Amino acid sequence: MAESDINATAAAVLGLLHDGAMTGGQLMAAAERRLGAYWSMTRSQVYRELPVLAEMGYVKAGKQGQRASQPYSITAKGKAAFSRWLTEEPGRELVRNPYALRTAFGGAKQRKEAEAYHNTALAEAREQAKEAKKDGDKMMEASLEFAMNYHKAALNWLKSAK
Repeated sequence: MAESDINATAAAVLGLLHDGAMTGGQLMAAAERRLGAYWSMTRSQVYRELPVLAEMGYVKAGKQGQRASQPYSITAKGKAAFSRWLTEEPGRELVRNPYALRTAFGGAKQRKEAEAYHNTALAEAREQAKEAKKDGDKMMEASLEFAMNYHKAALNWLKSAK
């Protein structure tokens, strides 16, 4: 199996572009709506990846619009790279939880903020899961189940760290 030449953020951008051409801002909104329950991307990551993907021939830049916004669309070469990426081993999972890091160093000050964040995120994932179920999107439903279990586990951990 050939290894793709894209990272996970680039793959997420390509995956989102399967839905149609989007500007960087539209990609961020789509990422938050579709992936936000379990995957985060920053605006700088998206804007850093787009020109690289264009240079590789994986996306094509459209006509520049208002306020220098520019839509990008995925190319056939980009679809092939994305398909290749989907078949690869994902590698080691990276866990970067800022609350766990602070707790490891003795800082429990943000516990209430962490509980509020995870409760809100859990409620949002539940709502999104209802929509996915209604739409019959089994893969999205499964991804959101992961997100819900993550937030439940984080809330249980926060209770145990008191």
